[in-house]
Amino acid sequence: MQQRPISIEQRHGPNILIRLLYFFLFGFWFSGIWTAIGWILCVTIIGLPVGLWMLNRMPQVVTLAPRRENLVIAGGQIYRVETPQHPLLLRALWFIFVGWWLSGIWLFVAWGLSVSIIGMVIAFWMFDQVPTIITLARR
Repeated sequence: MQQRPISIEQRHGPNILIRLLYFFLFGFWFSGIWTAIGWILCVTIIGLPVGLWMLNRMPQVVTLAPRRENLVIAGGQIYRVETPQHPLLLRALWFIFVGWWLSGIWLFVAWGLSVSIIGMVIAFWMFDQVPTIITLARR
């Protein structure tokens, strides 16, 4: 009998009450600073790796959201699965011609939406999409 692989998305982290408290006391204002610094670093050649690292962690900075891990269980073993990415040249061209300026607008709108209760849901989704907007990264 052959076992089929089971795919799981693992998320662990603080509960929602701690995340809300963190957001209101620290995450809201700190995420604005983090966003500005990360975006400015992305515009420079030397700071690009650090800026992308910072922007890829926006969900964690804003709300302490846990990082996603895609795991597959096969034959009693657990394997981490990497999501296939677009070709590097395509991602580089996207960043040069579209990603850097679109991500600036995207982040500004997301941060502005996070001020209101209704806009928070959309803002958190937008923060989660930052890696895709800036470099077409797949999650």
